[in-house]
Amino acid sequence: MVYKIAVIGGDGTGPEVVAEGLKVLKAVAKKHNFEYQLEMFDFSGKRYLKTGELVTEKDIEKLWQYEAIYLGAVGDPEVKPGILEHGVLLKLRFGLDQYINLRPVKLYPNVWTPVKDKGPEEIDFVVVRENTEGLYASTGGFLRKGTPDEIATQVSVNTRKGVERCLRYAFQYCQKRNKRKQLTLVGKTNVLTYAFDLWERVFHEIGAQDYADVKREYAHVDATCMWFLKNPEWFDVIVTDNMFGDIITDLGAMIQGGMGIAAGGNINPEGVSMFEPIGGSAPKYTGKNVINPLAAIGAMQLLLDEIGEGKAAADVEKAIIKTVANMPSMAAGKMGMSTTEVGDCVAASV
Repeated sequence: MVYKIAVIGGDGTGPEVVAEGLKVLKAVAKKHNFEYQLEMFDFSGKRYLKTGELVTEKDIEKLWQYEAIYLGAVGDPEVKPGILEHGVLLKLRFGLDQYINLRPVKLYPNVWTPVKDKGPEEIDFVVVRENTEGLYASTGGFLRKGTPDEIATQVSVNTRKGVERCLRYAFQYCQKRNKRKQLTLVGKTNVLTYAFDLWERVFHEIGAQDYADVKREYAHVDATCMWFLKNPEWFDVIVTDNMFGDIITDLGAMIQGGMGIAAGGNINPEGVSMFEPIGGSAPKYTGKNVINPLAAIGAMQLLLDEIGEGKAAADVEKAIIKTVANMPSMAAGKMGMSTTEVGDCVAASV
């Protein structure tokens, strides 16, 4: 089989870190004897400024034909905030029904964390975030906009189908991960009594019926933020809605060493999934060869695991761990190596 992979370099430093991820892909494919075919897609701020085009329905149709999508970054300082995020990122996530956002939070040896007295043994959990509903469904609007009586509403949309399929994915991921087999639902049941009543009911209903081997826990989102810092070892797999997931995964990225090493996947378990570094386009570092590509390489590791190349993915993670052992910092310009040298080191270690 030849894996068809769509590549979106995107904006800022996105193309630079993607190049290093593809370098690692070439090395690991040679080692594990599998073939792949790349096709580049220009969904970037520069293209939008030049043509006014974003992701179209025709683009979505074409992308359904690929095994996976590899994304660098979206975000251009010359484009008004929200345009690229909605017209590229959310368009892809919603159009391809990537209803899971998967965020491993794992601290590697020799990587600094701001959490005192915690190390790799304590910081190793996964957040499963619902990715196509909630406050991101863009339901709401304005009344009397621009007047002193203006009203703005933003509605959190939670369907039984959307909630259940996210929860089932999280339970199954917890079984597959096979560590503590503990799934924590993160919400705000004491205030958001409609949305999280649905989440909590379905959580316990399907958990008791179909996933009895998985221990079920619940935590309010504000308490979860405290425990990420105080007791990250309490968590194994977390499942939550779109908005809370967006917030707590950035906190998770910081306790695992920062945006330079945090990777994530937008998953459609039955379709096409998209993988990306968490850190964004970092335009001030563009072209300087100083940005950390490890998050993008970690995203490639997640991509390989999703398409069924688990042994290759494991080798990429081992190579990342070997590489960070020789890096004084994960921050751009402070790594002790250039962007391309980090990529070379991981590829050689594979």
